Amino acid sequence: MSSRPRYSIIAPIYNEEGNIPKLYERIRTVMDSTGEDWELITVNDGSRDGSLALLEEIAATDERLKIVNFARNFGHQIAVTAGIDYATGDAVVLIDADLQDPPEVILEMIERWKAGYQVVYAVREERRGESWFKVFSAKLFYRVLYRITDVDIPLDTGDFRLMDEKVVGVLKSMREHNRFIRGMTSWAGFRQTGVGYVREERDWGETKYPLRKMLRFALDAVTGFSYFPLQIMIYVSLTLGIVAALTMLVVAFLRLTQGESFFGGQATTIVVVLLMSSFQLFFLFIMGQYVARIYDDVRGRPLYVIASDTGFGGQQTANGARTTRSLQPARTRESSEVPFDRQGEPEALKAATTPDTKA
Repeated sequence: MSSRPRYSIIAPIYNEEGNIPKLYERIRTVMDSTGEDWELITVNDGSRDGSLALLEEIAATDERLKIVNFARNFGHQIAVTAGIDYATGDAVVLIDADLQDPPEVILEMIERWKAGYQVVYAVREERRGESWFKVFSAKLFYRVLYRITDVDIPLDTGDFRLMDEKVVGVLKSMREHNRFIRGMTSWAGFRQTGVGYVREERDWGETKYPLRKMLRFALDAVTGFSYFPLQIMIYVSLTLGIVAALTMLVVAFLRLTQGESFFGGQATTIVVVLLMSSFQLFFLFIMGQYVARIYDDVRGRPLYVIASDTGFGGQQTANGARTTRSLQPARTRESSEVPFDRQGEPEALKAATTPDTKA
């Protein structure tokens, strides 16, 4: 294999030991059919099962499989980001390890890429094995997001996509902590097109996106690409102000015509106060979500921490931090080094915090 592969396939891994052998075999079959060099970068996102050991076993027999091992679970979008940071291919493909996204679709993506498109995303024409609530909520989410953002995020798409190295370069420069990769890809621009496919039922394991994570993911998407939740506050406040003014006139008129006892008592006042308080607390929550994301970024913490990596030799990560890796693809180098973007730090701080490299 040449020093730089033609294609980099990125697969985040979290408790997927039952899917890893099939994932590797299907990707190998598909990519070998291209007749070009490729690499499979797996990012172990703090798996608690035997995923890491299984990946290391395969890496010992095929140097094209490479492993980035997180020190703990950082989440799916961060795992994808780490894979992008390590990728060196002319084209980079993102795919989940659960095989709901068929690797065979990659060949059609490659055809579109060679035809001149820089981003080829997969459009879910059918979703098998998913509940009506999951399908309905997903469709509703993407359509609402499409309406309230200035970025044209394609409907019914996930992270399954192929990106040209130019697009990958843009993504590597975007270091926000609360990430929405498919939105970031759309924001980058370039020529983009979609290919339709049928999303298969999960063959093994359980979904890594329960309702709680889906809601958090939706918040990241909305706050990362839209000011609409903040802008709507002024419209709600104006509406409530108009309603309050009209209500005062109506109550005053009714009291003059029906007597002072009409519309009296404290119950109405309590209801109105509680209603207004609920609106205020809701909008404080919305503002807090934006402030919290600002706080995440200004702290300057790295996006992820690498415990070890396998199969990368001595290459340097795209975000500039030097890492020393084993020259033998199947060996694992233990490390506490944290690759992240350090541009703009004072030289004294860089010198004080730069980790020592190992031979």
